[in-house]
Amino acid sequence: MKVKIGNYPKHRWYHNFLYTKFDYTPKQKVKVHIDPWDTWAMDSTLAEIVLPMLYQLAKTKHGSPMVDEEDVPWELRGDHHDDLVHDRWDWVMTEMIYAFQKKRDHGDTYMLSKEDQERVSNGFKLFGKYYEGLWD
Repeated sequence: MKVKIGNYPKHRWYHNFLYTKFDYTPKQKVKVHIDPWDTWAMDSTLAEIVLPMLYQLAKTKHGSPMVDEEDVPWELRGDHHDDLVHDRWDWVMTEMIYAFQKKRDHGDTYMLSKEDQERVSNGFKLFGKYYEGLWD
C-alpha cells in the first residue's frame, strides 16, 4: 500500500469566482495504491493506519462533537450544554483507541477475555457511530 495525501490547497481570492462561475473548487491531492496483500487482513491493516491518527487527534483536537448519553458511563451523563461535553468525547476517543490498539497488538480479538472483547466491540461500534466526528 502506498498513500500520498497532500496539504489542503490554500484558498485564493479567485477561487470564489471560479466556484460561482464554474462550480470549481481546488481539492486536496490524494493518491492511494492498494496492493492485493493489503486486503488479506484488512482489519489489521486499517488498525495500523487508524491508531496513529486517533492518537494524533486525541492530542490536537480543537473541539468535540456531541456524544449520546447512552454511549458513555453514568458519571459522564448529563446536560449536553454542560462541561462534560469534552469529557464524553475524550471517553469515546479512549474507547476507540483501546479497540484499535488491541486489534493491532493481538490481531484476532476473539482470543481476548470476554470483558476485553466487549470493550473492543464497543470501541469499534463507537468508531462507526462517530466516524463523522473524527475531525480537528
